[in-house]
Amino acid sequence: MALKVAVLLSCVLGISTLNLEDPEDGGKHWVVIVAGSNGWYNYRHQADACHAYQIVHRNGIPDEQIVVMMYDDIAYNDENPTKGIIINRPNGTDVYKGVLKDYTNDDVTPQTFLAVLRGDAEAVKNKGSGKVIRSGPKDHIFVYFTDHGAPGILAFPDDDLKVQHLNKTIRYMYHHKKYQKMVFYIEACESGSMMENLPKDINVYATTASNPEESSYACYYDEKRETYLGDLYSVKWMEDSDVARQVIQESMHKIMILITGSKEHADKILSSRLNLRNYDCYESAMDHFKKHCYNWHNPLYEYALRQLYALVNVCETGYPVVRIQLAMDQVCLG
Repeated sequence: MALKVAVLLSCVLGISTLNLEDPEDGGKHWVVIVAGSNGWYNYRHQADACHAYQIVHRNGIPDEQIVVMMYDDIAYNDENPTKGIIINRPNGTDVYKGVLKDYTNDDVTPQTFLAVLRGDAEAVKNKGSGKVIRSGPKDHIFVYFTDHGAPGILAFPDDDLKVQHLNKTIRYMYHHKKYQKMVFYIEACESGSMMENLPKDINVYATTASNPEESSYACYYDEKRETYLGDLYSVKWMEDSDVARQVIQESMHKIMILITGSKEHADKILSSRLNLRNYDCYESAMDHFKKHCYNWHNPLYEYALRQLYALVNVCETGYPVVRIQLAMDQVCLG
């Protein structure tokens, strides 16, 4: 299921892509991430949200096209044994560092969330960053929400988002041409009830952690923190994304070591950005990488686009294309 969700988000929105360019049709990618709870007991929701931000940020979605809403009372909570750090899995890396915090504390409300979706800057001009989704008819929107829920509602810290209000906002966005495609990913108990009456002809897809009658589930109970670190449905798609990008990155690192002859030189190549002038070398290397390593036209491998700069660097440094291709063969085919 997790792999299917990752592919779905890639195909519908392009969320697993790592290219920094906007879609070829001239549209943009927008992301709204919401953790609708507060309190140490609900650690997992903000951990999920922070991890989601790291993924879309790493995917090349610029911060000005991402809105993050979370109470922000976990990282420096008195109960946090690792102040300033939030993890989403046992012994995991910090997902809090660098995360956007557009709306925090009392600004995390259903009203703010719906205004952000509508692009209603006037409604949030005195709140948080004031950032909204300024989307248009060619744009793609991904909305990720994680918190508690019940039939027909999603909980926020001090209020509830009702299904009729969400549906009204979605219809408003459709009729005012605010998107080309929109995906909702909702992690909450009985979250299926928020989308079961979603119209089928408005280019919106929703995937939920549970149907209208069942619970969603927490995961990764941490004895040290005495709370859960994540939610099962959310963690699955995010960990799939992390693993797929890590494999491609490690492959390129191995290729660079073979080309340059040392880890030190490989690290130097991977840490620089040279201007492209040797087009013949680069195009030959790029085509070989796509054919024999990772075809980025497959949604699972679109992260490979973000690694092509390394091929620019080795070509501009003077390494022969035959040597580059042989290194690819050893790593990808060997």
